[in-house]
Amino acid sequence: MNENSNQQLRKTIGFNAALSTVVGILIGSGVFFKPQAIYSATHGGPGLGLLAWLIGGLITIAAGLTAAEVSASIIKPGGLMVYLEEIYGERIGFLTGWMQLILFVPAIVAALGIIFAQECVSLLGLNNDLYVIAIAIGVIVFIVLLNSLGAKFGGAIQTASTICKLLPLVIIIICGLMKGDSAAPMITPLVGEGSNIISVLSQVLIATLFAYDGWIYVGTLAGEMKNPSKHLPMAIVGGISLVMAVYLIINVAYLRVVSASEMALVSAPATLVASKLFGSIGAKLISIGILVSVFGTLNGFILTGGRIPYTMASENRIPFSNIFSKLNTNGVPLNGTWLIVGLSILYSLSGQFNLLTDLAIFVIWIFYTMLFIGVMKLRKTKPQMERPYKVPLYPIIPIVAIIGGLFVVVSTLITQPKNSIVGLVITLIELPVYEYMKKKNSNKKNNNNEISA
Repeated sequence: MNENSNQQLRKTIGFNAALSTVVGILIGSGVFFKPQAIYSATHGGPGLGLLAWLIGGLITIAAGLTAAEVSASIIKPGGLMVYLEEIYGERIGFLTGWMQLILFVPAIVAALGIIFAQECVSLLGLNNDLYVIAIAIGVIVFIVLLNSLGAKFGGAIQTASTICKLLPLVIIIICGLMKGDSAAPMITPLVGEGSNIISVLSQVLIATLFAYDGWIYVGTLAGEMKNPSKHLPMAIVGGISLVMAVYLIINVAYLRVVSASEMALVSAPATLVASKLFGSIGAKLISIGILVSVFGTLNGFILTGGRIPYTMASENRIPFSNIFSKLNTNGVPLNGTWLIVGLSILYSLSGQFNLLTDLAIFVIWIFYTMLFIGVMKLRKTKPQMERPYKVPLYPIIPIVAIIGGLFVVVSTLITQPKNSIVGLVITLIELPVYEYMKKKNSNKKNNNNEISA
C-alpha cells in the first residue's frame, strides 16, 4: 500500500466514529472491580468514593486534551516513548520504554490475570489462593498462544469482548436503579470515622485513574480524522464525559443495592450486586460477561505489549535485541510477547490485584505528567511545529492536568512510600542498562568503521 492510500485511509474517521472509539478504549475491567479498593479506602463512606469517579474523570479529560496535542503532531509508532524522546531526548525516551516494558504492561497483565482468576474461582465455588495463581498464569499463557496465530484471532477476541463488557454494565445499571433502595446513602458520610480526606483521596484517585486509563491512545486518532482540530477535542470531552457518567451511574446503582461497607469487603462488587439483583444463576451469567470483558482487556494488553520490546529491540536498545526483534511466521513479535508475559507471571505470584494496579498507575503518571509539561515546553522550543490540533483554553487545561498528575504522584509517595520506592527502583534499573547498551552500540559502530576502513 502506498503513502497516498495510507493518507486517504487515515482521513475517513468522523466525530461519531472517534467518539465510539474513545468510549471503547476507556471502558475496561476497573469499573467492575475497583469499587472494592475505593470503598475500602474510604472505610465504607460512599460520598468520597462517588466524588473520586468525578474528579478522576475531570483529570482524565484535562490529560486527554493536553496529551493529544503532542500525539497529533508526532505521528510516529511508539506512543509515549516516542513523544517523551522528542521532548526530552534519547535517555528519557529509553526510560519510558523501559518502564512500560519492565513494569507497567507486565504489572497490568498480571493484575488482570489475577482478577480474572479470582472471578473464576468465585464462579466455580473454589477457595484456594493456589487456584488463583494457577488460573492467572494459565489464562495469560493461553492468550499468548492465541495471539501467536496472528492478528486475526486477537481482533476477533476484542470484538466479542467489547460487546460483552457493555452488557453487564447496562443490565446492572437498569436493574440496580429500578430495583434498588432509593433511600440508600450516596453522599454522606464522605469517609468513615477517623479517616483523613486528603490521604483517602489520593488512594481512591489511583483506583479510578486505573479505570480511566487508556486515554493516552486517544490522540493517535488525529491523523485519521477528517477535522481533528474540531472533532478531536469534542471526541475526548464527549467520550470521557460519557464514560464518567456511566461510571458514576453504575456506582449509584451499586450503592442502591449494597452498601459501601459491603463492597469494601469483596473483590468483585459487581458480582455481589448481581447476586442481590438476580440470584445465584443470574449472578453467574453476569460473572461470565465480566470474565469475557476482562479476557478481552487482557488480550489487548498482551497484543500491544509485545510490540514494546520488539520496537526497542529493532533499534538495538535492549539486551538480546537479536532475539526480541524477531517475528514468527505469522508476523507476531512472539519473543517480545513472551518477555512481557514472563515478567507478568513473576508479578502474578503476588496475587495482589490492587497492589499491582496501584504500582503501575503511580509510575505511569510520573511520565504522563512529564508529557503534560512537555506540551508547554514544545510551545516555547518549537513554536513552528505543525499542530493539527491545539489544546483548548491553553495554558489552563495543561496546568489542570499537571496539578492532577503531581497530586497523584506526590500523594502516593507520601501515603504508599514502600510501593512507590519499589516502582521507582524497578524503573531506575534502566540507567545502567542504558549506559551498557549505549557503550555496546558505540563499540559496534567503531568496529564496523574499522572494518570498512
